[in-house]
Amino acid sequence: MVEHERTGPVDWITWSFSRIAMWAPAFIVAIIFYEVVLRYVFAKPTLWVNEMSLWIGGGIYLTAGLYALQQRSHIRIFILYDMAPRWLRRVFDTLSVFCVCVFAFAVVWGGYGEAKAKFLRWETFGTAFDPPIPATIKPLILITLFLLAVQSVSNLICDWNREPVSHDPADEIDLPEVGSEPARKTDPHRAD
Repeated sequence: MVEHERTGPVDWITWSFSRIAMWAPAFIVAIIFYEVVLRYVFAKPTLWVNEMSLWIGGGIYLTAGLYALQQRSHIRIFILYDMAPRWLRRVFDTLSVFCVCVFAFAVVWGGYGEAKAKFLRWETFGTAFDPPIPATIKPLILITLFLLAVQSVSNLICDWNREPVSHDPADEIDLPEVGSEPARKTDPHRAD
């Protein structure tokens, strides 16, 4: 995958979050492997691995959408978008950014009090390990949504005067290069 260039300070923040989120699954795999070895080899299961993997996985899930938006890899209906003239594409882009910002504002407005209360009382998960998942994930949801709105505005500003990119369904088909030998399909039952 070729990453989209970073064009401003918002992209750098998103890129930083993404680097943490890219390594976090390896940490989850490592602690689950540790749990499996302790549980099934030594018969000494841990109290913390399951909740820790949920906690980290929740953070990955939240920040992955932010990274996808920065990379412009979110879902878009190219059939309609590519047929539209440039001015209408800008209307579509502006309307989608407006919708993202309204949604983010509504969730932050409605969830701020609860997130603040959970954080200030350091609400925990209620298990034997008892990590502060609600106290950290709820504010992270609001922070991520705020950054998502800012990132969408940043993308709109950055992409406003760029040449439009057209998409062709043939872009998704892997064709052999001109002059190269076509790949042979082998039949295990056929003798050459």
